[in-house]
Amino acid sequence: MQESQLIQAARRGDVHAFNELVLCYQDSAFTVAYRILGHPDSAADAAQEAFIAAFQKLHQFRGEHFKSWLMRIVTNACYDELRRQRRRPATSLDDLHEVQPASDSSLHGREEGPEQHVQRVELQAAIQRCLDALPDDQRVVAVLSDVEEYAYHEIAAITGWPVGTVKSRLSRARGRLRDCLRAVRELLPAEYRLKDD
Repeated sequence: MQESQLIQAARRGDVHAFNELVLCYQDSAFTVAYRILGHPDSAADAAQEAFIAAFQKLHQFRGEHFKSWLMRIVTNACYDELRRQRRRPATSLDDLHEVQPASDSSLHGREEGPEQHVQRVELQAAIQRCLDALPDDQRVVAVLSDVEEYAYHEIAAITGWPVGTVKSRLSRARGRLRDCLRAVRELLPAEYRLKDD
């Protein structure tokens, strides 16, 4: 079935059709949530909450791009989780050791030795720490733009912010990320090092 057919069937209450939509977008939803929240368990919870909310709100979907509509729900679930974390900060035993995200094949080649693997893992952790240090609104636009590669107008649709606001928040986020990554410049591949390094 095509996406539009799955959406129509899911609107009629067909859970199997909605599950097909979940299968199509679960990786993107988790990635966005993980990059915003920085913890795999929180990201999985936020993505699950987002899919439940999407199923309950499917009647509100007006035919725009489904993925953008869904990612708006995911980012809202992440904001809810961030607010919850601020109200009840807690450290679990799982947080005492750092959990690494799934490997990103775009950052390494197939012939990766032990030293390159360690450097890649350290770089991924450093990037996530820099993302985590951003204010929530800047982290959201940085993830949507630079990780998920959404266009400005798509980010505006997801967040509900004007395009100008998206651009200014992204500019500030990139500046902060650049400053943060200067501290780990030796981990960056040569082609990604800043010009003054």
